[in-house]
Amino acid sequence: MSYLDLDNLSKSFKDDKIISNLNAKIEKGEFFVVFGPSGSGKTVLLRLLSGIMMSDSGEIKMDNQIINELHPEERDVSMAFQNFALYPHMKAFENIASPLRAKNKNMPENEIHEKVNEIANLLKIGHVLNQFPKELSNGQKQRTSLARSLVDKPSVVLLDDPLRNVDAKIRFEMRLELPKVLKEFNTTVIYITQDFREAMALGDRIAVLYDGKFNDIDSPKNIYQNPSSLTTAKLFGDPTINNFDATIKKQDGFVEVDVNGEIFNLKKNTKIQDGKCIVGIRPEDIVLSNDHSENSIEVEFRTKTPLNLRIVFLVRLKNGLELLCSTTEEESHLIDENKKMYISFIEEKSHFFDIETKRNLE
Repeated sequence: MSYLDLDNLSKSFKDDKIISNLNAKIEKGEFFVVFGPSGSGKTVLLRLLSGIMMSDSGEIKMDNQIINELHPEERDVSMAFQNFALYPHMKAFENIASPLRAKNKNMPENEIHEKVNEIANLLKIGHVLNQFPKELSNGQKQRTSLARSLVDKPSVVLLDDPLRNVDAKIRFEMRLELPKVLKEFNTTVIYITQDFREAMALGDRIAVLYDGKFNDIDSPKNIYQNPSSLTTAKLFGDPTINNFDATIKKQDGFVEVDVNGEIFNLKKNTKIQDGKCIVGIRPEDIVLSNDHSENSIEVEFRTKTPLNLRIVFLVRLKNGLELLCSTTEEESHLIDENKKMYISFIEEKSHFFDIETKRNLE
């Protein structure tokens, strides 16, 4: 059984509908990432779950109990904010201890110290407990904020893009450390981000939020490889997925794709119907070479640029269609830009989307 259920949850501000009939079932101990562009309603969702804000309709169930009417302190939920939100007049120790003191005014001081030191050591900030927030680095502030949200071992932890305001090194380290720390607490985590890499690195499952609803809820691998819509496909990947209008016709064992007279063959074993659609192919699923082979297409080299550990080529077909191709740095050295260049497509890696709805036809 699921531990946290969202059932037709909706929230509007005047005529602006932020969340509309949102549904999800989240397991106990799951690291559930909510990913979406800025303004899609991610933080509003966390406020509804925490009790800071009330929904217009729908139910929130925790451990099979409806919690819509419960006050924040009654929900066994904690939250860490994007901007850290530490009390500036309190040292790191007191910031972390504040939920314990607020929840149980009679908790013995030695028990408070034990709990604070335990979580501080786990997050590697035991050496800064006697410092004020202004004396902490952003990474230390972020860990202090996380420690405060975890110190009382809540059933559900809500994390509102907590790594956004730290530098790249700390962000990378915490992507590795955070899941390990949270697994030790067996707490259910709802993690908000607009960074698709972070979503894929952290999430047991990812819920893709836009247009007021979850358009995909699946494992990181499935969302990347089998997006339910062109919109989702565009949100995951850098550089973004190539997409273009085409007419397709199923042949024996393959799909013939006609792009303004340029014809090539794609994916096998598909159930889609003949006709017009949008074809999507990720840059890394296009093979670039100086050698002509069966089903390869001649292209014109336009430009190339390095992107992390890969090299991105921009090429153009004879009909004017431009495509991005992503290669490893080693592969790029084998390509001579002054010679004829050809592209071919990796089987089973293409996608077909409806012209009108943009939904994945498969």
